[in-house]
Amino acid sequence: MKKILSLLTTILIMSNLQAQIHNETIVKEWQRAKAYTIEYLDAMPESGYTLKPTKEMRSFAGQVLHLSDAIYGFVASATDEKPTAADLEKSNDTDKASVTAKVLAAYDFAINSIQKYPNSKLSEHIKLFGQFDMSREQVLNKCFEHQTHHRGQTTVYLRLAGATPPAEKLF
Repeated sequence: MKKILSLLTTILIMSNLQAQIHNETIVKEWQRAKAYTIEYLDAMPESGYTLKPTKEMRSFAGQVLHLSDAIYGFVASATDEKPTAADLEKSNDTDKASVTAKVLAAYDFAINSIQKYPNSKLSEHIKLFGQFDMSREQVLNKCFEHQTHHRGQTTVYLRLAGATPPAEKLF
């Protein structure tokens, strides 16, 4: 009986450790994404925050504020954390310092929400935006994909502004 209890205790400890490592891995990726996004925000000159490659496209500021709105929406859905901001893109803010602060706050919201969220609940299924059935972890993955997509689009904006985009940051 003692051996069985000892084995069960070891399995439980290992399971909890694996869950903690999984959460830490997700958070580490979001921290890397934040650092990479900071490089993009810093690379764009102040005058480039209003840049629109075509009249139909978002401005550079609009792109990164859209990215931030999505972070709040997706991460709040995945973690049940209340968003601390909304409708950032609609603010039409183009001030470099202000936009940068808003974008970084969105990443901080994601990182803090994910750190606090129990790993054991990441496999639970939810209806994202009342429409898409997926696990909470899949929602976080979709959000990560979305922010990567929109950050990548801003490479063109940087080039049009005469700025050099940051080098790729996979690790």
